Amino acid sequence: MQNLYPEIKPYAKHELAVDDIHTLYIEECGSSEGIPVLFIHGGPGAGCSKHDRRFFDPEKYRIILFDQRGSGRSRPHAELENNTTQHLIEDIEAIRQYLDVEKWALFGGSWGSTLSLLYAQSYPEKVLGMVLRGIFLCREEDLQWFYQSGADRIFPDYWKEFTSLIPEEERGNLLKAYYLRLTSSNEIAKMSAAKAWSLWEGRCATLRPNPDVVNAFADPHLAMSLARIEAHYFMSHAFIKPNQILDNMARIENIPAIIVHGRYDIVCPLDNAQSLHEKWQEAELNIIRDAGHASREPSIVDALVKATVEMARRLSGEGDQSS
Repeated sequence: MQNLYPEIKPYAKHELAVDDIHTLYIEECGSSEGIPVLFIHGGPGAGCSKHDRRFFDPEKYRIILFDQRGSGRSRPHAELENNTTQHLIEDIEAIRQYLDVEKWALFGGSWGSTLSLLYAQSYPEKVLGMVLRGIFLCREEDLQWFYQSGADRIFPDYWKEFTSLIPEEERGNLLKAYYLRLTSSNEIAKMSAAKAWSLWEGRCATLRPNPDVVNAFADPHLAMSLARIEAHYFMSHAFIKPNQILDNMARIENIPAIIVHGRYDIVCPLDNAQSLHEKWQEAELNIIRDAGHASREPSIVDALVKATVEMARRLSGEGDQSS
């Protein structure tokens, strides 16, 4: 069983203004001469943590992390204006150019897998390979499963708490009901909604109860950006066309990829990964038999670390991979 690599600190930190509103936080860890890999966090709105640096061998990888618009240490916090999927795709490309990276690998989980796939489909010539976890295709059925009908039958006790903030007459569209509260001027109602939204996700994220994961999701700073930005994106169907990712898989079918997905993932059910793999036969799909959604579950950690080792083996010696 593989564990995370030891804790490391960034060797460089950057702030990149991408428009008149948003400034992104970026950090680099590991080896400046290693294989460039971009860590793309989930949510949208979750931001990066110090644990996210540790999926990669720091002697082999140039590990690049950034907080997406409105997330983590990027500014302004939880901002929704100029915050769409297309903005994030172009932000990733701006970071690549800013850091003078010719081509890079992508590592993304949950929403991070969504954004990785969409960026790769937009800029396939810039992507060396991909390690993806907890595939999230952002289809209407995926949103309905987690925020209206599906996951509620797996975690009815947690669902009862999630819906308790919403009057009975509004529960036919919980996504809309939460969005209205998360974008209101009532700060108390906004914070209560953010906490309930984030806790629902955190409690469903692991196969076995994990207080560390739940506590991370309960953090007010993370809860506000996660809930507001997720509701903003999901109300607009993630700003993508129906089935957009699957319909455009031909663009990236030759990019090497390793997919890791927990069999008991309730946040993003396994059919997301299965549907993707059917369109991407060259990708390696690893179904983890004793895990749910979260990246910090032991079997998921084991699979992801093995995947980054294997990806480094495949990509090493393929020519100049960073400037």
